[in-house]
Amino acid sequence: MRGPSLDPLLERVTALWRAGGRRPGTIGVYLHWIRRFRERFGAAADGEKLSRVQADAFSAVYAGPRGGGPAGARAPVRAALRAWSCGLRALGFAVPAWVEPPTPPVLSPILARFIEYRLKHGGISQSTVPSDVRWVSAFLVHLRERGRRPDAAQLVDVDAFVAACCRRMTRKTVAGICSTLRAFLRFRVAEGHLRHDISSSVVAPRVRGADRPPRALPWKDVQRLLRGIDVRSTLGRRDYAMLLSMASYGMGAGEVLGIQLDDIDWQARTLRVRRPKTKTAIVLPLLDQVARALAEYLRHGRPAHAAAREVFVSHKMPYARLTASSAIRHRIVKHAAAAGITAAFLGSHVLRHSHACRQIEGGAPPKVLSDILGHRRPSSTSAYVRVAVDRLRGLALRVPT
Repeated sequence: MRGPSLDPLLERVTALWRAGGRRPGTIGVYLHWIRRFRERFGAAADGEKLSRVQADAFSAVYAGPRGGGPAGARAPVRAALRAWSCGLRALGFAVPAWVEPPTPPVLSPILARFIEYRLKHGGISQSTVPSDVRWVSAFLVHLRERGRRPDAAQLVDVDAFVAACCRRMTRKTVAGICSTLRAFLRFRVAEGHLRHDISSSVVAPRVRGADRPPRALPWKDVQRLLRGIDVRSTLGRRDYAMLLSMASYGMGAGEVLGIQLDDIDWQARTLRVRRPKTKTAIVLPLLDQVARALAEYLRHGRPAHAAAREVFVSHKMPYARLTASSAIRHRIVKHAAAAGITAAFLGSHVLRHSHACRQIEGGAPPKVLSDILGHRRPSSTSAYVRVAVDRLRGLALRVPT
């Protein structure tokens, strides 16, 4: 028995859902709630009323009394209307944002000037701003509780604040807080509000950056991991192109997720990669194997109606760009388990470390490797020398007999 006929707009959106892998049962649930929503709001259901707030208000009336608890009853309604919103947007309709973007916090004048100073002169990225705001705000509260104005801060106040942080946080976290405090104190001196620069006297816990070698996989295991990915599926094509790029170029999670469609120059055979922190770009040669994997994914794996300019996107509507490094880690762990690879640690940077160690083993000049990886200091690259086991064996002294 066939269900009720669909109007042309529902037909077009339903076709998108099928192309995105939605099952007939799921589509049936979607259509049930979309019809009721459109009956309730008319033409506004395809426009101004299509938001999460309105969807929850609708479900509270129409789905709430049906039992199963509010959350369980309303979740299908929200999912259906969310899918409807994504489908309309993919077809070019002007629909409101499903969730309004959060309002940025209003900073005090001193914090606003400090952040501007850090962005302009400190070379930090926008991702560092929330951390700076958090710790400077906490430090200002600390000064207020001690009856001290920011312009009269003394080293004893800084020491007390750092000591309080040490009781609750790890050494590495406290070291980062101390770095922020030094920058804040230098900023106050530059503004002329502090008479003496005490930033150099801020003592942080000692953190040994080289106390642990980078966590890398043997290159044979990297090859096994890549061979184990099922490239017959759309998700497998995405994962293979993504992880192969990381292993081939030593990209971090932020770098590979930031690659945009315009960064691939097929004619010049180049790939532009942006550093997440510094926003600088490096142009790399587009290797044949990587080019084939990217082309296969873009032709037969990437959702056709994805609006994001990033190459690698989610395979669930609304096909947004992948943003979290945890997404990379999840995929690496999944494919490593399928390939029978066991390792103490499989993080999002394991392929970057593996690439760097392989280059060192192959005799690549450290300066070249440093430029590719985006390291500012030679010590960052030298860490990989300690896991280049084959080259280190030639330096070992004979054990006297």
